[in-house]
Amino acid sequence: MTATRTQTATFRVLDVMKAPHGGSILRLRLQSGEAPSVKALKGARMKATSPDGTTERHFRVDGFAVFGGRPTDKRIARTGRVDVHVLEEDSDGQPPISLRWEVTGPLRE
Repeated sequence: MTATRTQTATFRVLDVMKAPHGGSILRLRLQSGEAPSVKALKGARMKATSPDGTTERHFRVDGFAVFGGRPTDKRIARTGRVDVHVLEEDSDGQPPISLRWEVTGPLRE
C-alpha cells in the first residue's frame, strides 16, 4: 500500500439487513487501513467488491445504525466496527451486497 492510500480503509461485511424505510444496513469490520472518522463516513461514497472479485458496487453512507451504541471516532478506532445505513447507487439487477464482501472507502470524488 502506498503512502497516498493510507487514509483508505478496507472493511469486511459481517451482516446485511434491509433498512425499514429503504436502503440497507451494513455491519462492517475494519480489516486494514486507518479507521475513518464518523464525519468522513457520513455521506461518503464507498465501493463494495464481491468475495470472488467479479462484482463491484458503489454506495453512499446515508447514516448510522445505533443498535450497538452511538458511533464515535473513538469507538470505531477501538473496535474496528461500524453499522452504516447505505443507499446503493448502481444496482442494475446485479446481486446485492452480501456477507464477506470487501468495502473500501471513503472514496475521493
